[in-house]
Amino acid sequence: MNDTVPDEVLIARIAARDQAAMKALYLRHQTRTYRFLRRLVKSAELAEDLTGDVFLDVWRQAGQYEARSSVSTWLLSIARFKALSSFRRKAPETFDPETAEEIADESDTPEISLQKVSKAKALRLCIERLSREHREVIDLVYYHEKKIDEISIILGVPENTVKTRMFYARKRLSEILREAGLDRGWP
Repeated sequence: MNDTVPDEVLIARIAARDQAAMKALYLRHQTRTYRFLRRLVKSAELAEDLTGDVFLDVWRQAGQYEARSSVSTWLLSIARFKALSSFRRKAPETFDPETAEEIADESDTPEISLQKVSKAKALRLCIERLSREHREVIDLVYYHEKKIDEISIILGVPENTVKTRMFYARKRLSEILREAGLDRGWP
């Protein structure tokens, strides 16, 4: 299918059970959706499963798409809902990354560990130290290039809440970068 067909047209065709349109939409948005989920759930396998679930929902619910936001925003809001639902379903004895962050690592100091990796990797590690709400906002703004109104839809919170979270996320990230010795020379 032609890459210039707008997402909204593909959704309309999917609602009419056009498998070629579904394939085109999947190919266009699968990677971005997977990466978004991967950052949320921190498991490649779970992110793959949830990505499949997102597009299965698109196939089933394409007729309910109301075009109040872009298709990519709609997809990421479905993905976020799937990720949050997976957190609620997980067994209590599963690995909790936020609890693991609180365990002290005696091998290397944070500065030495960060010096061993590239700047992008170091930044990613610092972002991982943010709260889930702050990580989501940073991820959507900088990695998915979403605007405040789109983020508001994806997260299901008011725009002012998104702005507040972004303000505090940037402030906290700046503190974390400074603690790690990475406050200079960053673009």
